[in-house]
Amino acid sequence: MSLFARLPRVLRAKPRLLSNGGTATGPAPRHLSTLPNIPIFQALKDHDPESLSVIHSLSQRSFTYGNLVGDVLRAREDLRRKAGGIAGERVAFLAENGYDYVVTMLAIFASEAIALPLSPAFPTGELQYIMDNSSAKVLLSTEKYAEKADQLIFSGLQRQPVFDVRSKVKEGAGYEKIKLEEAKESLSGMMLYTSGTTNRPKGVLIPESALAAQARSLLQAWKYTPNDRLLHLLPLHHIHGVVNAIVTPIFSGSSIEFMYPFNTDAVWNRLAAPFLPNNECKKSKITFLTAVPTVYNRLMASFPSLSPEIQKAGQEGISPANLRLNISGSAALPTPTKSKWSTLSKGNVLLERFGMTEVGMAISCGLDTADRVDGSVGWPLPGVEARLVDTETNEVIPETTEKDTAGRNVEGEIQLRGDTIFHSYWANEKATSESFVPDAEGGKPWFKTGDVASRRLVQGAGSGKSGEWATGPMYFISGRKSVDIIKTGGEKISALEVERELLSLPQITEAAVLALPSEKWGHKVAAVVVLHPDAASSGRNGKTWGVMDMRRALKDRLAGYKIPSEMRVLETIPRNAMGKVNKKALVKEVFGV
Repeated sequence: MSLFARLPRVLRAKPRLLSNGGTATGPAPRHLSTLPNIPIFQALKDHDPESLSVIHSLSQRSFTYGNLVGDVLRAREDLRRKAGGIAGERVAFLAENGYDYVVTMLAIFASEAIALPLSPAFPTGELQYIMDNSSAKVLLSTEKYAEKADQLIFSGLQRQPVFDVRSKVKEGAGYEKIKLEEAKESLSGMMLYTSGTTNRPKGVLIPESALAAQARSLLQAWKYTPNDRLLHLLPLHHIHGVVNAIVTPIFSGSSIEFMYPFNTDAVWNRLAAPFLPNNECKKSKITFLTAVPTVYNRLMASFPSLSPEIQKAGQEGISPANLRLNISGSAALPTPTKSKWSTLSKGNVLLERFGMTEVGMAISCGLDTADRVDGSVGWPLPGVEARLVDTETNEVIPETTEKDTAGRNVEGEIQLRGDTIFHSYWANEKATSESFVPDAEGGKPWFKTGDVASRRLVQGAGSGKSGEWATGPMYFISGRKSVDIIKTGGEKISALEVERELLSLPQITEAAVLALPSEKWGHKVAAVVVLHPDAASSGRNGKTWGVMDMRRALKDRLAGYKIPSEMRVLETIPRNAMGKVNKKALVKEVFGV
């Protein structure tokens, strides 16, 4: 019998609304003023209770760290009262991007449980798969998603307790000081599901200790501070939006300003606001922005339509003097996107990094602009060990080896280890064991990322200005071993390299490079593209721009065997919430193979 079947009641609290949009349940009893002795609550204990923690960009509702602590305590008590003992259990939740989400996540940590965020954008069937696969004991829902939670519960025969965990107080109220319980091994953590671009999504169990290690690594490399204001534009069921843009800012005492879903005009207006002549709301400047390449492309595409006043103030807002750090991740960053953003921002260079659900952020370029090399994701982050392993011989590639005897870049699978690495795939011992390889010297096992890369020293980069961790050869990602490394006629081709060149063509706005079966070559290279509106009739003799035009444009950019032999034009390329393309599904959908 599943855990669901033992919990037949559906519970939903309906807190009283306040005029500021929050809710109140009265002062928290003093006996609730203790929290587990784990790093994230150790950090909360030391933050200034009057400093801002979360701001809702459109409504300007704001909450201090004092508010946050008090509300986490109340939400934990509410959760314990309604769900009983949940230490070590998976607690799923549906919450909008904002303060409710942060309170809910921390309340689950405070209950020694595993936080399992669900995407409200997912259809019921996908959410039901996650609920069933994770054996979640409880489903929490804010009132906004109560109907979706009901659909999820009643889509099967079992029910889970569902209740609104919102428990906010008026600004300035809440606890200013907390006590930490006696130190012990924590059962809390997070479970995130992989994007499922190559296989069915897997539950990644990340213990609290790994979350803390990931945050400490980023704090050292990217230097979050209490003075940072991070504009949060990301979905909250993946590592990028959760660890990079919530957990780590909370560790540092930064403020998080939520603006979701993404809207180009709203983002430009917010970036520009502090630099407009009449900044009536006295909005603080945004100092930290992390997003996917698609977001930067859409911002730049909409820029010409802005008023001259917003354009001028917006450029000031994204200049290096004000936007301290702009990061691009979760998908390969095309060179044209990086160059255009640098020009528009008058010198701000996008920082690239490499990460995944199982490891958080693992490799990153540095804060010094010389350490943001085009096409590179940088160096292993503090606390992370990385190596390259030959995908055919399974031999470790020496760090000093850059080229083979034919002068080609030596590539291998990235393998990682360290305290930042996840624990296991939930209820999937086979996948867990297959993802780790023992260390030859008896040390910690290495996690096999499935991503292929090369390494090389880059002149002018890695001098140590970004930190001691940012030295030596830099990593250059070639792609996923399973879908982005195309073998044709005995040659290996990086799909990401070909995509980068395709995106540098003015006729193409989106591109995905795929492998198609070939009797002659084993595989052949194909491309699925979205054309710029002005490119439709830019082919020879005014005809539609097609595969031969593409091949001619790439002739001087790529070796002949790398140039796609087939091309299909779509209005848009399907992507998941993190901007990634499921290439296996795309091959079937577009080419029928």
